[in-house]
Amino acid sequence: MSPRRVAALAALLLASAAGAQTNTPTRPVSRELPVPPAADAGESRATARAAIARRAERAPTIDGRDDDAAWRGAQVIDQFLEYEPTPAAVPRFKTEVRVLFDDKYLYVGARMFDPAPDSIISLLSRRDVRTQSEQLKLVIDSYHDRRTAYQFILNPAGVKRDFYVYNDATEDVTWDAVWDGAARVDSAGWVAEFRIPLSQLRFPKGDAHTFGLLIVRDVARTGQRISWPLYRRDVQGYVSQAGEISGFAGFATPRRLEVSPYVVTKNVTQARPGTNAGYTHPQEQAIGADLKYGLTSNLTVDATINPDFGQVEADPAVLNLGAFEQFFEERRPFFLEGAGIFTFRNSCNDIDTGCRGLFYSRRIGRSPQLGGSYGDASSPLNTTILGAAKITGRLPSGLSIGVLDAVTQREVGTRDRTIEPGTNYFAARAQQDLNKGQGDFGAMITAVNRDVDTLTARFLRRNAYTGGLDFRYRFFKRNYELHTSLSGSHVAGTRDAITALQRDGVHRYQRPDDDVTLDPNRTSLVGDAQRVSFSKFGGGRTRFQSVYQRYSPGFEINDLGFQQRADEQLFRNWFAYQIQQPTALFRMAFFNFNAMGSWTTDGLALQRNLNTNWHLQFKNMMWGHFGTNVGGFGGVYDDRDARGGPAVRRSTSWEVWSGVEGDNRKPWTPYLFAGLYGGDEGNTRGYWMEPSVNFRLRSQFSASLGVSYNRASDNSQWYGNYGVSGVDTTHYTFAHLDQRTLSLTTRLNYTASPTLSFQFYGQPYIALGEYSDWRELANPRAEAYADRYRPYGAGRDPGGLDFKQLRTNSVLRWEYRPGSTLFVVWAHGRDAFTTDPNDRLNVRREYQDLLGLHPNNTFLVKLSYWLNP
Repeated sequence: MSPRRVAALAALLLASAAGAQTNTPTRPVSRELPVPPAADAGESRATARAAIARRAERAPTIDGRDDDAAWRGAQVIDQFLEYEPTPAAVPRFKTEVRVLFDDKYLYVGARMFDPAPDSIISLLSRRDVRTQSEQLKLVIDSYHDRRTAYQFILNPAGVKRDFYVYNDATEDVTWDAVWDGAARVDSAGWVAEFRIPLSQLRFPKGDAHTFGLLIVRDVARTGQRISWPLYRRDVQGYVSQAGEISGFAGFATPRRLEVSPYVVTKNVTQARPGTNAGYTHPQEQAIGADLKYGLTSNLTVDATINPDFGQVEADPAVLNLGAFEQFFEERRPFFLEGAGIFTFRNSCNDIDTGCRGLFYSRRIGRSPQLGGSYGDASSPLNTTILGAAKITGRLPSGLSIGVLDAVTQREVGTRDRTIEPGTNYFAARAQQDLNKGQGDFGAMITAVNRDVDTLTARFLRRNAYTGGLDFRYRFFKRNYELHTSLSGSHVAGTRDAITALQRDGVHRYQRPDDDVTLDPNRTSLVGDAQRVSFSKFGGGRTRFQSVYQRYSPGFEINDLGFQQRADEQLFRNWFAYQIQQPTALFRMAFFNFNAMGSWTTDGLALQRNLNTNWHLQFKNMMWGHFGTNVGGFGGVYDDRDARGGPAVRRSTSWEVWSGVEGDNRKPWTPYLFAGLYGGDEGNTRGYWMEPSVNFRLRSQFSASLGVSYNRASDNSQWYGNYGVSGVDTTHYTFAHLDQRTLSLTTRLNYTASPTLSFQFYGQPYIALGEYSDWRELANPRAEAYADRYRPYGAGRDPGGLDFKQLRTNSVLRWEYRPGSTLFVVWAHGRDAFTTDPNDRLNVRREYQDLLGLHPNNTFLVKLSYWLNP
């Protein structure tokens, strides 16, 4: 497992284990005795799984107090049980929840009793940022389909969070609803009140409704999590575990029209054309709008005109010397919200949190593909999105649909030459539920059409289409799952464009030692992919998954999807043993074991790996991690390493890593991950370290500081190919690369109130490398490592590399009224790349050089106003 995957899993585990410090809260504690709602003849108690909502005769005041007369007569939900750390235990602290509604709103009032209110953790943060505070979470399955839900969360400081949930467990953290909430700490514990407009929920038409409801309370300082009804971690999913709340009747169809017009002013550093011509700082203004409209109670249209994403955090710095494209996460809100419906799992592991398949929204608004050929420093860095719209929703029949269309404008470089043609992107997805959420059957199509001209037609495909079908079914109490998919692709263009596609890093048709032949007369390329998985995700302590997937040599989805390579078949087995009840040694533990092999479609072995990873949380709330990986045994080959050359045999490799995480209830939490690796019969080796610390000086201020250092001695780094590719005179060269990489990642967060916050992100990144021992392939399939290469370059110095980059992003965010926001943004960047590295890594000198580079600054002010006519 890579360090990034380790960090992701660690974050996932941490998120599931609430903790907090036991110091005095920063919010003042009221010493008045609470006045609970008086019971009357109409009040009753909910059962362990069923409750009834009451119509409110008068709307309660949302002020964080539970003494409003409106709550009297509401049914009490109080049969909460602990699910972590001890499943089904009776909680130490009592919780009572009441639910009301009227024609426009759903109201929820909750009293969280606590005998030590001074120890309740109440931390401020900006909206949607999780802190180690106590919190109350509502999971509302308004469709009552046991697969999708809306989450609304409040902590004692009044910080709001909301998510959309799909596929029973996957959270869309970018979904933002317009709703009200208030919380208050008092002498008996704390109170949370919610007022949720019905227009923010989706439900079928009808005179009466039953919603699914799951309520979760985190008692931060003790690490306890309790729920109504009892949530079981040994059962797959959690929306499907919700109880039922009925009694909703007489809903008027909500009018769902939301418009957010905005104005943007921006100042950007821009290089003048020509050598040493200096820089300008033009001021730009733009207007745009986001629109949300409910076609029906189930279907919603989202549209954006002239969108601006200047407030989005910068991508992390990466120096990619590998044979495959780097994947970056989507960060733009328009594409993130509701993205779950566009997921088509033909290329990812079901145990991963994200999928990379037919739809990869980062293709829309991408960097101009021909900017390096026909652009200069003054050319656009990203393609302008003229407009985009999507329809998402779920019909009463259980059919979920998503349709997206986006248009980008033509971008030009020097001498009015096109660097990115005007393009239309389209994606449509449908999934039909089967047997009350036990399974589903789905289909997806995508289309890309470019307005290519004479110049761009030589390099870019004119159109690209993909399509797929998938089927999923759960059985044996929903603990086991079968999932299959079949997809295909068709791309078309000029002979030059399709020849370039055959030769690129995904396909490598020009390889001299395989059964795939490059055809320079092709004007289209067709491919297919298949995938089948059998999994156990619930029941007892064991989990497993077996996956087989295959890509044909011509499969191509990168015009609107993400795919690193074609011509591959893979078989993977994953087994996990999970202990989620406290023992004498630890609080919980997760052990997994993996075996994976891959081959080309004609049977050339590419990978054979064995892997294990262990994660344990100790009684003091600290985490320990350990993992090891062994690969390359049994004779495997890399058919992409020579960049179109013959497959190269790989020797056995190994990696060992470990990590420790401190108690996140403390004011500061240290982390340390480190690893060692080696291969190529001892000629390749390296190590990496990633120490970091999160700290909170007070409720309003938090920060994190992380260092990543990697020292790699790679003895088989591809250097370049010389001669005519595909003939006997071609020289496929490699070299020894001694590389040092250092990055420092800083995040600062100051929250004046839940609606006013400041965030800073900064990452200086330095990579130095020196090449030596320049060689070329001699006998690439030789069993002995030394026999695969021979000297090349007649003693010439192959040089090295020196890459520096600084990226910072500062964002002031003020939600001055619900749904209306002011952003003030400063994005700062510096970067340089040379082939003349320094002799050694001198941190002070490198940072001085980095700060001496010319900065690229973007200053942006964006004001939006939410209208709900």
